[in-house]
Amino acid sequence: MRMNNVLATRWGVIGAGAVIGVLAALLQKLGNPGNMGICVACFERDIAGALGLHRADVVQYLRPEIPGFVLGAFLAALLFREFRPRAGSAPIVRFILGAFAMIGALVFLGCPWRAMLRLAGGDLNAVLGIAGLVFGVWVGTLFLKNGYTLGRAQAASKTAGVIMPLMALGSLLLMFIYPQIQEEGISGVLFYSTKGPGSMHAPLLVSLATGLVVGGIAQQSRFCTMGALRDLILFGQTHLLGGVIALVLSASLANLVFGQFSPGFIGQPVAHSMHFWNFAGMALAGLAFSLAGGCPGRQLFLSGEGDGDAAVFVIGMVSGAAFAHNFGLASSPSGIGPLGATAVGIGLVVCLLIGWGMRARGI
Repeated sequence: MRMNNVLATRWGVIGAGAVIGVLAALLQKLGNPGNMGICVACFERDIAGALGLHRADVVQYLRPEIPGFVLGAFLAALLFREFRPRAGSAPIVRFILGAFAMIGALVFLGCPWRAMLRLAGGDLNAVLGIAGLVFGVWVGTLFLKNGYTLGRAQAASKTAGVIMPLMALGSLLLMFIYPQIQEEGISGVLFYSTKGPGSMHAPLLVSLATGLVVGGIAQQSRFCTMGALRDLILFGQTHLLGGVIALVLSASLANLVFGQFSPGFIGQPVAHSMHFWNFAGMALAGLAFSLAGGCPGRQLFLSGEGDGDAAVFVIGMVSGAAFAHNFGLASSPSGIGPLGATAVGIGLVVCLLIGWGMRARGI
């Protein structure tokens, strides 16, 4: 039986989730921040900082896991003949959705993957974030039921399809060409944190290898946290949900083995206990992910298999990270940023208007 058929089965998705959970806990053990073995939003924020798009010096590091996700998905798509370049489905809307998805995630301090991993590490604040995520996805499904669509993407040239994998490869080359200079926070081109979460990372090659593996198995299994919730709410299907549950359980077990499990609300790593904003931030992110058609991890994997629209969403998220840290929108362990509440409110209004206005049936 072909590998892609195996990973696309119910047990294949469960296996993929279990592998991701264990690898995330292992990356934390090897140096990634607490309860942040893998966080697509946080890692893209760190990459934005490494490129100088924001100057928050505690979150600047070109995380190799992210280009690894794209390249792993790209290689898997090539191997199993699933590389299908396409684009053109409301790109500006996807960019805006990506930006607000990132802003919501940084108010909560984590993407859906990190919400699950925070829970697996004992961070009970994640319960509010997950509840917000479910609520946001549920609101998104209401629009889907009423004809919401971003239109159909058109086939594109192979050149267009390889742009995102080439960008991922280029970012890795930057890391090798311009490594951090001893204890300084800059390499001559890239910015590197010398304190805070950005200074905490697993060995480069381990992180890259993990990214490649996760990218490959997630592309083949169609692993997606938002998709799991959407399918459950819309159709009562639990095919993808099994993978999400497996991620939480396997990460929890690995955290217990590694001594990384610490239950409670207070003093959790890179987290705050402003419960309403944990809920509201992830509600905004969940709504944006639902309207865009995939969680941030899934968008990276799609971009690796040639989906230019997913690539636009990813670039929107990176830009959203820059906005969040340049304009005081992002949270910190002490609470939400000065303009975080305003940004969440604006984001919810914008996403609701997009959901209402992009209905195929009209008003």
